Amino acid sequence: MGDVDRYRENLQGEVDGITVYRAMARGEPDPDLRTVYDRLAEAEARHAAVWEAKLREAGGWRGAPRPSWRARLLAAVASRFGAALVAPTMAASETRDQGMYDHQAEAGVALPRDERSHARLLRAVTDRGLSGAAIAQLEGRHRTGGGNALRAAVLGINDGLVSNFGLVMGVAGAGGDAGAMAVAGLAGLLAGSLSMALGEWLSVQSARELYARQIEIEREELAAAPEEEEEELALIYRAKGLAEEHARRIAADVVRGTSALETLSREELGIELGELGGSAYVAAGTSFAMFALGAVVPIIPFLVAAGATALVASAVLSAAALFGVGALITVITGQSALRAGARQLLVGVAAAAVTFGIGRLVGTAIA
Repeated sequence: MGDVDRYRENLQGEVDGITVYRAMARGEPDPDLRTVYDRLAEAEARHAAVWEAKLREAGGWRGAPRPSWRARLLAAVASRFGAALVAPTMAASETRDQGMYDHQAEAGVALPRDERSHARLLRAVTDRGLSGAAIAQLEGRHRTGGGNALRAAVLGINDGLVSNFGLVMGVAGAGGDAGAMAVAGLAGLLAGSLSMALGEWLSVQSARELYARQIEIEREELAAAPEEEEEELALIYRAKGLAEEHARRIAADVVRGTSALETLSREELGIELGELGGSAYVAAGTSFAMFALGAVVPIIPFLVAAGATALVASAVLSAAALFGVGALITVITGQSALRAGARQLLVGVAAAAVTFGIGRLVGTAIA
């Protein structure tokens, strides 16, 4: 893409932003949020002026472009039904495009910084107020507090239980003896646990590295342009419902204080400076332990018995564990423990039956 085409594409994006944000300001009843949308439109207008000037310098100016059909549709919805309906869409768009100017030298320092600022502001706007989860916590009927950790633990146990139960039943279907089933079960336990642990470590470590980079960018922006960071933080506080004077006073105190980076990271990025999303090693160890705890259940009988006795005991013990895991998950969902346990039992037994049947076919074919 040539420079002129790139300038035109950039200008089109800014014109679309101006159109939508002005419409959102018109359709927003809250005066604080209306101010936020007006400021966003003003920033987009400043950006548009940059690309208009670049087009004029390059001899490619053809007049201001019309808003795209998508921008006109979003603007119509915001004007008619309120800004709240299009705020999540704009937040997702700003998040997706926040790095669009990072490698365009003509954008300078201000435009990339503004784009990241817009993404953070829109995220703050869409998070404003009581979400469904927050209302549920206040009502006390839906179990959401602490549910994520419990859910991860229960699902980790369930993964180990179902996968190893199916593996053992597959080996049994192929005609394996108790020793073969015990070895297969232990191999499945180790392979599955290590795979889960490695996957969790990579996921959390990658997130930590991303957070660290974002915090470093925030540190650089705070040092280079503290006034802009103060303005952005004030807008975030206004988006959360504070009065303008109060928001500006708090923002000024934060930026001039010793904990400026910590507060900006938490408010703008949603990152706790000392945590960075948690420890990758703790996450990996927990994932390993939860998967292994579930995977060990089907192989316990083969360690103390043999023949049909061990096979039946493994099936009964695994079935009981499946029902228990299904019932335990209702601590999070609030559903009927009997119904959830029976559903989990049915799914697990069906999976084991399929692997047993495949093992029987394979074993017969080999024989």
